[in-house]
Amino acid sequence: MKEECESFMAVLSVNVVTVNMLLSVFFLSGVFARCEDTVGLSITAPKQMEALSGSCLQIPCSFSVKTGEATFDNKRTPYAVWMKNNLSFATNPNFVVFNSSKPDNICHMKIIGNLSEKNCTTLFNNLTSSQSDRYFFRIENGPFRATAACDALHITVKDSPEKPRIEMSGDVKELKEKESVTITCSAFTPCPHSPPQLTWNLQQDSHSQTEENTHGTFTTKIQHSITLSHTHDGYNITCSARYPVDEGKHVITSETEETLSVSYAPKDTSASISPSGLVSAGSWVNLSCSSRAKPPVSSFTWFKITSDGPVNVSEGQIYTLKVTNVIETYEEFHPQIPVHETEEELHYGDISFLNWRPEASSVSVQDSRQQETVYAQVKMSKPESSSTVTTTGPEDLYAQIKRK
Repeated sequence: MKEECESFMAVLSVNVVTVNMLLSVFFLSGVFARCEDTVGLSITAPKQMEALSGSCLQIPCSFSVKTGEATFDNKRTPYAVWMKNNLSFATNPNFVVFNSSKPDNICHMKIIGNLSEKNCTTLFNNLTSSQSDRYFFRIENGPFRATAACDALHITVKDSPEKPRIEMSGDVKELKEKESVTITCSAFTPCPHSPPQLTWNLQQDSHSQTEENTHGTFTTKIQHSITLSHTHDGYNITCSARYPVDEGKHVITSETEETLSVSYAPKDTSASISPSGLVSAGSWVNLSCSSRAKPPVSSFTWFKITSDGPVNVSEGQIYTLKVTNVIETYEEFHPQIPVHETEEELHYGDISFLNWRPEASSVSVQDSRQQETVYAQVKMSKPESSSTVTTTGPEDLYAQIKRK
């Protein structure tokens, strides 16, 4: 039956040019003012639909009739006819691809709607690329016989499916850490009786659901909700759709990928001193601050905390300091880094060099957990042994980093 349908479609395609010329004459003739004024039947269905070769296509369809000499009789059993590239059933019956009044048809189609309720929803099975064309619907009900000449349905049968779509709730151009978003992967579903199977690299136990759209077509989708963090920036989401074809004997796969772009506050903030180790009075040292953020940190400001309050001493990622006297070494120095928050407010990360005396010996400061305070020591000692360097500063100078 499939081979007969393909052969029939191939023969019909030879006559496409001639039929199109006839259609042009029919619609452009000055005898009729409007198409809908010339026919007694109209259908509500998509103007264009796509199908996958080897699968089926469900055509959502309903019809209405005009009252005239021959009216639609609800007591009679109506019959549905689908024709390819032709308007006149009477003059070109050979263009008929399906007639519900006949047990055998050239192409495998089935009316799954209730025609008595004017529901002409049709299931078109085992489509091939040769069946891409324009189709017209006709109804026969006793003396009422009419073709929906104004409502052509253009079906395109493809050998490969469209890629699934990955969508996110909210503004995808302004994704920020701590924001909750719902990620959806959806795939077009021409045949809800044989929907695609969706898989992705997010939640492994996500279940696919096939939903009906407002215009009668269908979409299969999976969803997952996550709270964004800096680890999601640059993360690639892949979603794959597997379509069964040829009655499940084969599978056609289509895949898509989406890369997340997430803004986040400074992470892995660190401060270091160069040169490291013991330094002598009068030496110059470089205090350096670094941090990872998106967008990148663009401003570093160093403050010296005095008895009169904070004093701005430098701008930039590196602050060069001369170790000179006791007074300066007892002061605090703060680099301040703007932090991006979803409320668009500015907060700061502080790095302070304080006079304190733990036994730590690190020369850098690392803030890997934003809520904790971490200490590091830059040691400057008085000459107590041959391995130390003379300095007029205090015995110990420490660095503190914290996130407000």
